[in-house]
Amino acid sequence: MRLLVNQEDGDLSLEEFDDSEIPRYAILSHTWGADGEEVSFKNLLEAAGNNKAGYKKLTFCRDQAGRDDLNHFWVDTCCIDKSSSAELTEAINSMCCWYQRADKCYVYLSDISIPVYPANANSSTATWEAAFRQSRWFRRGWTLQELIAPASVEFFSREGVRLGDKRSMEQTIVEITKIPAKALRGASLTGFEVEERMSWAHHRDIKKPEDGAYSLLGLFDVHIPLIYGEGRQKAFMRLREEISKSSKRRDFEKLPG
Repeated sequence: MRLLVNQEDGDLSLEEFDDSEIPRYAILSHTWGADGEEVSFKNLLEAAGNNKAGYKKLTFCRDQAGRDDLNHFWVDTCCIDKSSSAELTEAINSMCCWYQRADKCYVYLSDISIPVYPANANSSTATWEAAFRQSRWFRRGWTLQELIAPASVEFFSREGVRLGDKRSMEQTIVEITKIPAKALRGASLTGFEVEERMSWAHHRDIKKPEDGAYSLLGLFDVHIPLIYGEGRQKAFMRLREEISKSSKRRDFEKLPG
């Protein structure tokens, strides 16, 4: 796993860790900006990208992690070398686990703006709560597992103002997502039927048609190769086949020895 770390001079660098050596870390959940706005793996290697709009997300995550006494953090835009198909496949198949293992997950809501010191606190709260329900973060395919997998999920405005967390905002999140509260609290997802878990992804958007299936791998604890270009139908067919195999393996393991 590759993590970001803050240097003494304020620059960010990347460090790689074996699974047995991964330190405590924070992880970012967000919605991607327009093409070219996000800081890439290549940008960091070349010490570039700090003039991009997406660099603000990195500094937000760095600063918040520091306040939580975490020296390392992970951001999908630049911690994965997407030019390597093998690394991308490994990352997507591991991503749910990475979110689950994080000490903190920070949700950066770029479409919610709150003055750091609002003149009218009550009015400001009413405004952002309405915007929160409409945030595009709740309509993105990849953010589904990023909501469910981590134990600690905290929501922030684009100014870095903390709005609340998964527990304090649970009822609102249930109303928005239709995901049962016990799933948000960390109950085993095997206790939910396949079709129910599939329904949580309804009305969520993805850029590549195959990602509709790939973004659900963690919810079913299965792994499949990525074949971009195969199309949505074939990707879901392979996903369902793997879910069926996994279910049969679990049933077999329950048989008396």
